[in-house]
Amino acid sequence: MLPTDFVEKDRKGIERARRIAEEESGRFRQLEGPTKFIVPFVAIVWCLFQMSIASWLILESTYIRAIHLACAMAITFWGYPALRKTSDKGFRKFIAPTNKIPLLDWIFGIVAVLAALYIAIDYEGISMRMGIPNTRDIIFGAALVITLLEAARRAIGPALPTIALLFTLYCFFGPYMPSFLAFKGTSLNRYVTQISLSTEGIYGIPLDVSASIVFYFVFFGAMLDRAGAGRYFIQLAISLLGGFKGGPAKAAIVGSALTGMVSGSSVANIVTTGTFTIPLMKSVGYPPKKAAAIEVAASTDGQLAPPIMGAAAFIIAEYLSVAYIDVVKAAAIPAFASYAALFWIVHVEASKLGLKGLSRDQLPRFWATLKSGLHFLIPVAVLVYELIIPRHTPELAAFRAIIVLISVMIIRAIVEAISNKESVSEHLKKTGKLLVDSMVSGGRNMVTVAVATAASGIIVGVVTMGLGGLITEIVAVLSRGNIYLMLIITAVASLLLGMGLPTTATYIVMASLTAPALVHVGAMNGLEVPLMAAHLFCFYFGILADDTPPVGLAAYAASAIANSEPIPTGLQGFTYDIRTAILPFMFIFNHDLILHNINSWPQALLIFAMACIGNFAFASATQGWFATWNKWYEVPFLLCVTLILMRPELASKWIGLPYNKRYFMYILGVMLFVAIYLWQKFRARHFGQHQANTI
Repeated sequence: MLPTDFVEKDRKGIERARRIAEEESGRFRQLEGPTKFIVPFVAIVWCLFQMSIASWLILESTYIRAIHLACAMAITFWGYPALRKTSDKGFRKFIAPTNKIPLLDWIFGIVAVLAALYIAIDYEGISMRMGIPNTRDIIFGAALVITLLEAARRAIGPALPTIALLFTLYCFFGPYMPSFLAFKGTSLNRYVTQISLSTEGIYGIPLDVSASIVFYFVFFGAMLDRAGAGRYFIQLAISLLGGFKGGPAKAAIVGSALTGMVSGSSVANIVTTGTFTIPLMKSVGYPPKKAAAIEVAASTDGQLAPPIMGAAAFIIAEYLSVAYIDVVKAAAIPAFASYAALFWIVHVEASKLGLKGLSRDQLPRFWATLKSGLHFLIPVAVLVYELIIPRHTPELAAFRAIIVLISVMIIRAIVEAISNKESVSEHLKKTGKLLVDSMVSGGRNMVTVAVATAASGIIVGVVTMGLGGLITEIVAVLSRGNIYLMLIITAVASLLLGMGLPTTATYIVMASLTAPALVHVGAMNGLEVPLMAAHLFCFYFGILADDTPPVGLAAYAASAIANSEPIPTGLQGFTYDIRTAILPFMFIFNHDLILHNINSWPQALLIFAMACIGNFAFASATQGWFATWNKWYEVPFLLCVTLILMRPELASKWIGLPYNKRYFMYILGVMLFVAIYLWQKFRARHFGQHQANTI
């Protein structure tokens, strides 16, 4: 039986997972008649506009942001119904029909587009009236806020617009709050100017990153997916790793890493890769709950890995005014150490369950599989080369990768036509249709990112009006100046927010509110917390919310494919992700993990190796298995290995070593790790012999 045969058995579950993925970003209308072309038309125009500004069209940044937001708002109001449960009967037929755009949404869409473009239409006039808006400015500014909140509700859900609305109300009612929450407040003129008519609110850094960088990566990912690269990556991983113990699970990790680092969405990643890997994992003996949980953990971690990191890498770079490659450098060791530990976990699970890999006749042939999709690797290699070697800007790197991918698709169509002695024009037509479908898919996929970053700008704008200092003080008071309590508060808040927000929005909100507070409270405790570490801390826990019960949409999607219970699946996935959850706590104190002030490759590789071993020890402690089942007294020793290898400066301080000798702790940690392993092997062998003698 070939791998594709296992997928057919879970077809109903796959369809349920796709419906859950739709629920994550709102259910799209299935339009009929002439109106069915309106959303694809806007998406294609949007893609052509973005490709133009990356090549020949020169526009001021504010114009680009305005047009970018206008396209996203148009697709939202004309593509997403007002209610998630659509119907062709009664009141819902008037508000949320399934097959047409109602008059109310036509009006909303037109008003939203005009409001979004207003800053570009009257750019000079607004600049001259900055701070003293006229009546027309206030009307369009207020219309932008209202329509944006409604667009966010449709495309993302109620959480983000509710938070933005609460911050807006706080702006005006702050003077009437209790003394410890009191805020001086603001006027309507200042609010509209800050939020809607400047680059400090809706048109701020997050939307700029969405318009100037993220769009190209999402479009690139949509093209790869439409061309079949997602399935190719999975087949390649299966052919390479499927025969090993727990092979399908290990292949799921590799496939999810390759697709997730570009897609930036754990739910989308599960629907793409999990439909293939979860049935395969079940076929070799993984229980449905664990098969789904492994895919959840792998897909969630896909957002940790460069180059896109769910758009956060680019926003962090803009917030901190550092080069993109510096963010990649800081994020690399935690991300890859987390993936290495997940490999360890699936190996441990396979050992506990006594599983094997796929048989040889079930495996795709590696070289044949590799050759069948080499053309997919060319644009990916170009992207990596552009980012790492000449260190071009992310938008230029992604643009060139897109051009290479289009060229590869055209050349492949011509070669296939000639090889099969078929019509070249017919193959080129299919390629053209594929490109158009990719534009439509890319535009639709970008809606949630564009709307989320714009709506998050409302919160950021309110914070920069003077609320930021107050929030820092409040958080410092709540944590009582204790950095550990501060980190726990931030982690829990990120998890709670992340249950209802996309990863990017969660990061933007938490970074705006708590990143400065983390630095401030750290300084109060005599600890220097780099801003990079504070921002990555917020980002990590925003990601982990995707599989945290009771919401955990990623767990719901994976459980639908695996036919398992969603809540137990989410809990199982969270036990796997604990190894990721400890990393932010570690790099807040041990800045070596984010390569802060470290520029030596040998030193970086040493830190990475020690982080992996430390994470292996932690995963073994939490999963109950190392070389064999753990005894209770072995768990503290495994946790000691984790602490020694990931916090060597703390361990060296405890035994009286100077700070510059902390790397000697690595030797001690590795020796303890090996000693526990050898002891467990001896115990397992001795226990087995004792059983045999008893029998």
